[in-house]
Amino acid sequence: MNGAQDLGGMMGFGPVGAEADEPWFHALWERRAFGLTLAMGGTGSWSIDAARYARETLPPPEYLSSSYYEIWTKGLEKLVVQAGLVSADELKAGRSLAPPAPVKRVVAADDVAPMLARGGPASRPAGQPARFQVGDPVRARNINPTGHTRLPRYARGKPGVIELVHGVHVFPDSNAHGQGENPQWLYTVRFAGRDIWGESADPTLVLSIDAWESYLEPA
Repeated sequence: MNGAQDLGGMMGFGPVGAEADEPWFHALWERRAFGLTLAMGGTGSWSIDAARYARETLPPPEYLSSSYYEIWTKGLEKLVVQAGLVSADELKAGRSLAPPAPVKRVVAADDVAPMLARGGPASRPAGQPARFQVGDPVRARNINPTGHTRLPRYARGKPGVIELVHGVHVFPDSNAHGQGENPQWLYTVRFAGRDIWGESADPTLVLSIDAWESYLEPA
């Protein structure tokens, strides 16, 4: 969706300030927010794509005025209510008001490090040949979906070249909404900076994004 999270190339937000030797967390509550998100994601109550969609559908004024882990926390609040694990009244009260709802699994403390090391592979067997090969000229489709998508707004309608072919992976646009994994071929596409940002852009600048097959068409 075209939400507040899709800021690439937009003017008026100032430069991105890099913090030297930035710590993993700036406060203890951020560490806790990260842990809660991992623990609840580990229950299997939703997919990582659904979690991304929950965060990106926060109202733009709220999204833009929230810090990184505030966004994670607010997204998690939406997810637990949608999954029936917590009620809105319980969130407001800050405590349980009913017996806990069952979950598929519980992540023990000793399981966290192996789980993070293992990750959540999204590769799947290929059901058909790849439509594109390295070096093929393509164009990102000009789409404006109301649901989740991983195709950045700034790349839509722009020409590029296939740089890498990654195999078949879960399609986030459907997986975010519980509509199945619908695996597709995944590519890295290289764009010239001037094709993305116009003639005034640095001519030496290039940009690469990962794009699923349905995002692309032959150029």
